[in-house]
Amino acid sequence: MRARLNLHRLFAAGMWIKALDGALEMIGGLLLLVLSPAAIGRLVMALTQHELVEDPHDRVATALRSAGHLSASAQLFGSIYLIAHGLIKIGVVAGVLRGYRWAYPIAIGFLGLFIAYQVYRLSYAFNAGLLALTLFDVGMVGLAWREYRAVGTGAG
Repeated sequence: MRARLNLHRLFAAGMWIKALDGALEMIGGLLLLVLSPAAIGRLVMALTQHELVEDPHDRVATALRSAGHLSASAQLFGSIYLIAHGLIKIGVVAGVLRGYRWAYPIAIGFLGLFIAYQVYRLSYAFNAGLLALTLFDVGMVGLAWREYRAVGTGAG
């Protein structure tokens, strides 16, 4: 009984992390929508300056610097993508946390798509952070499946 409760709590914590991630995606999308490319460039410069002084070859900071040079259409696409992705994630998480049975297969399906894409990306270039995220998502699929079965049988 205690193990079941601990797994449920672990699942709920993971879902809250996914909800926070969705909210941050929406904020990022809104910032992309309202900020000019020059303002984005200045913001990225300010956020990455310290890291690049310490390590001029930092891959994340260098990649973020390229975000300051987005075309207007790329900026609009990125904004819409992030807002939509965040909204979907928050909607699915809300459904799961409320125990709506329909939300579990959707959550498992989306996580499966993310995992497939992440594995594809890992096959081209190893990234420890992406590997950790992928393993987290695999664990969340397992926990979501367990919760889905428990919701169906009335066991919690």
